[in-house]
Amino acid sequence: MDGAVLDHWTERTDLAAAFHWAARLNMHEGVANHFSLATNDAGTRFLINPNQVHFTNITASGLLELDANDPDVLDHDDAPDPTAWGLHAPIHRLCPHARCVMHTHSIWSTVLASLADSTLPPIDQNTATFFNRYVIDEDFGGVAFEQEGIRCAGMLSDPAKKVMVMGNHGVLVVGRSVADTFNRLYYFERAAETYVRALQTGQKLRILPDHIAEQTARDLDDYPGQAEAHLREIRARLDAENNIYAR
Repeated sequence: MDGAVLDHWTERTDLAAAFHWAARLNMHEGVANHFSLATNDAGTRFLINPNQVHFTNITASGLLELDANDPDVLDHDDAPDPTAWGLHAPIHRLCPHARCVMHTHSIWSTVLASLADSTLPPIDQNTATFFNRYVIDEDFGGVAFEQEGIRCAGMLSDPAKKVMVMGNHGVLVVGRSVADTFNRLYYFERAAETYVRALQTGQKLRILPDHIAEQTARDLDDYPGQAEAHLREIRARLDAENNIYAR
């Protein structure tokens, strides 16, 4: 199947490329975890990975397109993973600013989410990028079915908070596009790794003053062209390898 048959082909191929690169970076969880992308103005129709398919086997044409207001999709033969629906549908239904939603159990972010204090202090440029721009969920309620998704959506009502450290769970990142969201997911994972590795030294941390951290975050908010260039280069690398993502 090709782009002449399906709508939103560019969006489909962008999202499929993100799945493959997340797997390349070991930011995946077997056949679990999910990325989604809104396709209508209201944000209530969205693309998402099919049920129980490894990130490296996802193709643009194989992505599901769901209606966040239609729970009957769970009764179809090609129904999504119930936890994918439970987490992503409420966010797309209740948070229209969250056009793209990426949830992973990537190692370093999950280590951060497992600490009694999951705060990410600004100790370098990457950690400072997220200064005052994330929320910490301290009320993990179990597997992410509908009620858990609604609760999480409530914590993302502030458009300035684009990362949720999901305590005892993982990380969830939102953004305006695949490029914007994947770039943020990538740098948050890097930031979490830097912080956890710094903790492992047992030495005192050099924490930036709040005003420097905030200025750094502002300078890096929507840094001109970076997110788009990041995804462009990922796609170019995958294309050079004849990767299946754009099928």
